[in-house]
Amino acid sequence: MFIHIGNNNVIHSCDVIAIIDYHLISSSTIMEEWIAESSKQHKIVGPLEAVKSIMITKDLIYYSSLSVSTLKKRASMISTISKLNDFSDDVKELDSEEV
Repeated sequence: MFIHIGNNNVIHSCDVIAIIDYHLISSSTIMEEWIAESSKQHKIVGPLEAVKSIMITKDLIYYSSLSVSTLKKRASMISTISKLNDFSDDVKELDSEEV
């Protein structure tokens, strides 16, 4: 499944390693250093203005204008949807029996 993370970016949900609040990073020198080191190894995608969260994937670091809670809700929706049973074949069978 895919997650729309804002700024015209959509990522594969299984690639997500971490979702971090940007304010946490800007208030911690250790986190700032870690992001600086990570950015040397990974390409950063997304605008720096209005950043609320950072998503770290296997290959890229995404800056998102969406909050961590919004991204968490979107990710949990995908988890819920993937657990739903697919009854579309049963519905097709019922429709063909009625005709």
